[in-house]
Amino acid sequence: MKRLALRVLLPAALILVAAGALAAPPKAGLLRLATTTSTADSGLLDFILPDFQKKYNCSVDVVAVGTGQSLELGRRGDADVVLVHSRPGEDKFVADGFARERFDVMYNDFIVVGPKEDPARIRGLSLGKDAFRAIMDSGQPFASRGDKSGTHTKELSVWASLGVTPGASMKWYNSLGQGMGEVLLFANDQKAYTLADRGTYLAMVDKLPGLEILVGGRNLAENKDKILLNPYGVLAVSPDKYPQTNFELAMKFVAWICSVDTQKMIAGFGADRFGQPLFYADSAEYRAARI
Repeated sequence: MKRLALRVLLPAALILVAAGALAAPPKAGLLRLATTTSTADSGLLDFILPDFQKKYNCSVDVVAVGTGQSLELGRRGDADVVLVHSRPGEDKFVADGFARERFDVMYNDFIVVGPKEDPARIRGLSLGKDAFRAIMDSGQPFASRGDKSGTHTKELSVWASLGVTPGASMKWYNSLGQGMGEVLLFANDQKAYTLADRGTYLAMVDKLPGLEILVGGRNLAENKDKILLNPYGVLAVSPDKYPQTNFELAMKFVAWICSVDTQKMIAGFGADRFGQPLFYADSAEYRAARI
């Protein structure tokens, strides 16, 4: 079985390094996958990708950065396929001709986590925006991804719903330019609040003794704020833009990750350990099979 090369590049400034590393013409048996840090930090990629590599006798070169950076890699032709979670950005990627189609893959949700002492008193609030307002009004530290990721985009949309544009003048607001794992570790160490995807939080919970889920409930079904739903999509970079991309293998990846068998793998990931999956399978094929 071919080797999985996983490179998690967290600071936004390193995107140029990632682009340079991927710039060489792709090899026939190599798929260049640009994806979010949550798929890597949660352990999902390590769980499912060996099956793809074995079936297609190939290697997968993974760059795990924020969704914005992943889409930028695709726009530059420095990735063959992207797996991300920012629907507006994905739709624009298709509209601009960088992919022919977007495919549903899975979803989970966002949660607000913070120190167990909860000095901002947000525990049990139903809506993320109410929690953000209480954190701001109390001046308690908030850790932001600050990396143009899907999570960062969602966070900014919650602030925007309050008419707030967070910035450096707000001393309680920490824009880190880091991946989800690093932000959670920072929040744990600094007793800060943050918006996180549930999958990464659950995968790292043993390393986060000072944090609790304060808004979003114990599982997705208990999350009353539907704005915090977090869908993921997969897009093969169009050969119309970049003929040198490995479009054939990319489309095999799309078909594989959307297939019922792979979707069942995704649906079961984490369920034994956490009593719930870290991601919920949601491809068209999977939904049709369950009807």
